Amino acid sequence: MLLKFLARRLIRLLFRFELRGTPLSQKPERLIVMGNHQSFFDGIMIQAHLPFDVTWVIHSQIGAQWHFKLLMKVIDYVLIDAANPMMMKKLVQMVEAGVPIGIFPEGRLTMTGALMKVYDGTAFLAARTGATILSVRVDGATNSIFSRMKAPFPIQWRPRVRLTFLPTSHLAMPEAASAKLRRRLAGERMRLEMERHAMDARVKRTLWESLMDAVELYGRKAAIVEDVRPKLDTYADLLKASLALGRLISRLAAENERVGLLLPNAGPTIAALFGMFATRRVPAMLNYTAGVDGMQSACELARIKTVVTSRTFLEKGKLTGKVAQLRDIRIVYLEDLRPLFSFTDKLWLILWAMRFPRRFELAVKPGDAAVVLFTSGSEGKPKGVVLSHDNILANVMQVAAKIDFTNKDRFFTALPIFHSFGLMAGILLPLTNGVRIFLYPSPLHYRIIPELTYDRDCTVLLGTPTFLKNYARFANPYDFYNVRYVVAGAEKLSAEVRELYHDRFGLRILEGYGATECAPVIALNAPKAHRAGTVGQIGPGMEARLVPMEGIPRGGRLHVRGPNVMLGYLKHDKPGLLQPPSSEFGPGWYDTGDLADIDEEGFVHILGRLKRFAKVAGEMVSLEVVEGIASAASPRYAHAAVARKDPTRGEVLVLFTEDRELRRDQLVQSARARGAPEVAVPRTIEPIDKLPRLGTGKIDYVTLNALGS
Repeated sequence: MLLKFLARRLIRLLFRFELRGTPLSQKPERLIVMGNHQSFFDGIMIQAHLPFDVTWVIHSQIGAQWHFKLLMKVIDYVLIDAANPMMMKKLVQMVEAGVPIGIFPEGRLTMTGALMKVYDGTAFLAARTGATILSVRVDGATNSIFSRMKAPFPIQWRPRVRLTFLPTSHLAMPEAASAKLRRRLAGERMRLEMERHAMDARVKRTLWESLMDAVELYGRKAAIVEDVRPKLDTYADLLKASLALGRLISRLAAENERVGLLLPNAGPTIAALFGMFATRRVPAMLNYTAGVDGMQSACELARIKTVVTSRTFLEKGKLTGKVAQLRDIRIVYLEDLRPLFSFTDKLWLILWAMRFPRRFELAVKPGDAAVVLFTSGSEGKPKGVVLSHDNILANVMQVAAKIDFTNKDRFFTALPIFHSFGLMAGILLPLTNGVRIFLYPSPLHYRIIPELTYDRDCTVLLGTPTFLKNYARFANPYDFYNVRYVVAGAEKLSAEVRELYHDRFGLRILEGYGATECAPVIALNAPKAHRAGTVGQIGPGMEARLVPMEGIPRGGRLHVRGPNVMLGYLKHDKPGLLQPPSSEFGPGWYDTGDLADIDEEGFVHILGRLKRFAKVAGEMVSLEVVEGIASAASPRYAHAAVARKDPTRGEVLVLFTEDRELRRDQLVQSARARGAPEVAVPRTIEPIDKLPRLGTGKIDYVTLNALGS
């Protein structure tokens, strides 16, 4: 006990230490203590806060190092060799004999800060013995001198380190045809559990607090934001601009008031966002591609009185005339705000705000509204989606639990900031994790973006499949030489685009699935768990249920619940009034409106939107299947299918295509080759010069339905 007391004192000397959760007060009959592995000090921290001793499982190569030999004189341990299959039998015997075992399923220290490979052996041991699992989560130790010094972590003296004891659990032995398969499935369940532990152990923060944590950890001199301006902003530059714009915009609107932002992907836009986050003004991200009616409608349903924009942006985007047509809205230009920042404001900024930036934040809570986004309206009237600080940061953590990012990465962000994918994944995720971003104002510059990705040495490229396909058309095979991840979302990824990136660039596209209402990521393929043709596994901390639908042979309508699900909708029937999410499963559940199937390993197969099914001659036909038939018959062109009412057949299919030579007999042959029923072959083919698209690259089905009626 004296050693544990001294260890606890040493821990508080070395770290700004926080203990969360309650360690076990007494030892169960069979126990395995399991944790993630961030530093050489993890075992000592865990052991020091348990009321009983644990025998630690140590790899023989690690145990041979001199500093571990010193440590092993004061702890119980067992050396293992991964090449010796008898070691697992020995561990099983120890657990069954009542010896508490401590083990790190990753088997090595993390080199990325995220979860590394999880070895199946730990999971099989837990399932085989039926032992109680005490899960412990370590956060912040990667920034200590006890982590991997060569890894891309900023090393701090006395870093913030948090140790979280999570509720105990058990791991059942999976049912499978062979022991090898049971072992693999057990390891997969263990990995999913450890991803969930990252969510369970997280501390709820506001976006401003998360930015301040990143500034403190990575330093104010760290370069973080680059855009088309000839300037590279550091955290200090971003902090200064956020404080100034937050102070100025707070004079234009009351607390909790929604303020429209009509700005491009640029450094000042990010500064305005964080300034508003800190001062309890809620930015409403206006879609400048939606036209006058779309922007006016958004302002009315969100009760927006003031819109902040830029004359330079409006002129370059040819939006000046459209903004002038907005009714009952006060337009404020960033160029006019600069002269309003007085000498007193400058003294305040230099002498107080830059020295104590955490105190700038008002009494903001993680559950407060942070931002309003508007749905695309690709199939109906847009709605306002209100997301809290915690919704967004929970989604950031869900993505970070699956995919590793470090401060050595560089994001290329061309997706518009008014799009949930662009805002969360392209801006807020990297900024709160010390990852540098390059902002580009438009995703439509297909020739320029691959060249800039190459020129700026970007490692992460985000895009919709439509955008990614066009980038590949104009990219040199070496433009993406430095890219580690290509992440696709917002629409279905075709096999053609997936194979194109694999064959031409040697890259595997990580396809995800989400909704603005979920901040937005619901499921995501990841390096550790990837299955082509699916959108990956549901994010940690989320629940999913399927409701069977008449006429659909498999899967069902997907409902989800989790910490990233929105606060609620703003709808046209009740402008300004927040309507919390709810479905047939109760409050807090979100009905995605999508038909999905989830396989035995948790991978989600999206079958299509319920609204995008037609009943033709009594059969349910997916319009996405119709589009797939057309794409297979004519892969070089874009196609879109809609349904038209018909008095005899219920509905008939109409195919809009950019291929003027496409004929029905080609579609029939394509359907037969794909095993699709002939009822899925459209009877009407409408050539069109260019399919109408929204600013996010999605097809505008509202316009097509009007044309098809």
